[in-house]
Order: sequence, then structure tokens, then C-alpha cells
Amino acid sequence: MRLAKAAGRNEPEDAGNCRGLAGIWHAALLIRIRDLSSAARVLADVDKMTAARREVGDGLAAASLLCAADLAFAKGDVTTAVDVAGKGIDQAQRAGLHRLVPDARTVMALSALRQGNMSVSKEFADQLRDGALLGQTAHRPSQSAWVAAQLLEVQGGPTRAAELITGIVTDDQLLLELLAAQPAAAAWLVRATRQLGAEALARRVVSVASALAARNHGLRAVAAAALHASGLLERDPGRVVAAAASHLDVWAAASAWEDAGRLFAVQPAGRERAVEALESAADGYASATAPRDARRVMSRLRSLGVRRGHYPQYAGQEGVSTSALTRTEAAVAELVSQGFTNSQVGERLFISGHTVAFHLKKIFRKMNVASRVELTRAWSQVPTAAAWGAKAQ
Repeated sequence: MRLAKAAGRNEPEDAGNCRGLAGIWHAALLIRIRDLSSAARVLADVDKMTAARREVGDGLAAASLLCAADLAFAKGDVTTAVDVAGKGIDQAQRAGLHRLVPDARTVMALSALRQGNMSVSKEFADQLRDGALLGQTAHRPSQSAWVAAQLLEVQGGPTRAAELITGIVTDDQLLLELLAAQPAAAAWLVRATRQLGAEALARRVVSVASALAARNHGLRAVAAAALHASGLLERDPGRVVAAAASHLDVWAAASAWEDAGRLFAVQPAGRERAVEALESAADGYASATAPRDARRVMSRLRSLGVRRGHYPQYAGQEGVSTSALTRTEAAVAELVSQGFTNSQVGERLFISGHTVAFHLKKIFRKMNVASRVELTRAWSQVPTAAAWGAKAQ
């Protein structure tokens, strides 16, 4: 970070785009440690410094847009992140910098996943998985692989993503790169490897995350990630709560509160603390524009006898012509249109298969369709979902 900052201030006789690129790199590093206000200032300075030299198809413009998309996503402004990432893809392709495209797709894929836009997530999963396995990602191969693993895990459970998860954790360079860049990655990998029954891999993640934090003393985001992962490994809810309070990333903090709630829930007399932690998780996911995750937490709260009035909105259904659909019905329609069975839809929405069937009958009536095939055809005309699909190309 010190070197990137110094490079951005250097003024050689013929700097070209070097100062601008150094500034973008500095901003990217600030985003990784979630110093978002400083990152925004650096990017603004880059824009002022290079605006006069930018042209259509300029590589510097593409890099700046992709960094701005990362920044918007880290702030929880998913709509802006997707829009800016789409513009970044266009600029990168115009400039012939096709190997920058996976960086934008990681932002768009995570945005789709968190908003519950599962049809788009499936497309991104294939793109990112293929790019990662074929070595087509230039700057952040571990992040492309990690995002693809998350999407595959949602679609078919940890076993479907086992190859990517194992590949990330067992590769020294990939694992270190990912843990240095994504505050939520360490805890996610611990959860995933444990679900695969790979305790040794979970311990490896914690070991590398802890060593990274020790080498970068004073970087709060790195320390919080290591604390979160170690608390999960040792099943220590107090440690996970401390991580939740320390996380600078909104989504990572929400995931820590959720993990703490799960750990408290299995303790004798732990219900009250579990509810408190899960309430914090639901609020955090809402702030991070992550309705899919918020719905999962609300399901856990219901199992503890707590009901919240607000039910998070899934993305991509605002343009449905039959606006009489409820939010839950829209979510059911989205997943059914992808070919999921009632039981599979129930697993993803945290409701029973019988409840899915009940909602499906009402959806058919409201949308004036008679079958799942007709529903799929009608749902493909949803404007917002179509727009996401275009950006994925």
C-alpha cells in the first residue's frame, strides 16, 4: 500500500497512464482492507488527473470503472456496482483488454447471488468456473474461482463445488491471494470445507488467515477475517461475536452475526443470545442488499419462534406484468422457471415443498398460465432479469 501510494504521486517526465494505473491499484488495495472513503478519494483524484487523456476504448477508463464497481459493491450499493461493472466490460472489450472482463463478472456474479437473481447466477457460475480452470483470469484468479464455488454451492450444495473449493484451499498462491482480498472468504471456506467433511482443509484456511493477519498487524479487516474463521473452527461464539463487531465489511459482519447465532442456538439457554445475533445478521444483510441471505436468517429466527414483519425482496421481479405477485411468489416463480423441483425450491427459500406447491397454484392463477413450461416462458420476459442477462454476455 505504501509503494502504491508513492507510485501514484511520482511524476516522471513521460508518465503516460502510469500515474493513473498506480492510483487505481492503490484504490483497489484500500478496497481490500475496506478503507472505502480513502479509496473513493484516490479514484476521484485519478479521474481528475486522467479525464483529459481518456478516449473511447481507453484501458485506463476500463480499469477505473472496474475499481469503481468493486467500491460500490463493498459499500452495499449493488445496483450501482452492476451498472458500473457493465460499463467496465464494454470499455475493456473496446480496448482489447478481454482478460479484465472476469474481474467485472466477479462483481456482477456476487451481486446476482446476494440479490437472489439465480438465473443470472447460473450463467456467471459457468463463465467464472471455466475462466478459472482455464487460467483466463489475469489479476484475480482466486476470486473468480471463489465466486464460482459460491454459485455452484447454492445450486447443488458443497459437493458440486468441491473441486473448486479444494483447489483454492490447497493452492498456496490462490488461497493467500483470496484471503488478502476478500474479508468474507476465510469464514466461507471454513464452513464449506467442514460441510465436505474436510477438517484438515478447514484448519489450513484458519492457519493461513491467522498468519496473514500476524504479518499485517493493524489492518482491521484482515484481523477480523482471521478471528471469524478461527471462531468458527473452534465453535466459539464469543470469538465470532468479536469478529462481527470488528468487521469493516457489512456483509462479512452480517455473516459473522449469523454464525454466532447458529453457535449460540445449540448451547443450553443460548436462545436469547442466538436471537439477538440473528437479528443483527438480518439487519446487516439488508444493509448489504443481500435479500437471499436475509431470508435464510429469517427462517432461522422463525425456527426460534421469532417473526419479523419485513420480508426481503428478491431482485429481478419488479417488471412482472402481474404485479399482484407477492415477494415470496416472485421468488418461487424465479426458481421454478429455472427448472428446480418444488423440494429444491423449498430448500433454497427455506420453506417446505408443500408450501411451494401452494404458492405455485396462486402464481399460475395470477399470471394466467397453466403449467411450469408456460410460467418459464412468461418469466423470461421479466425486464430486469433480461437486463442482467445482457450484462452477463
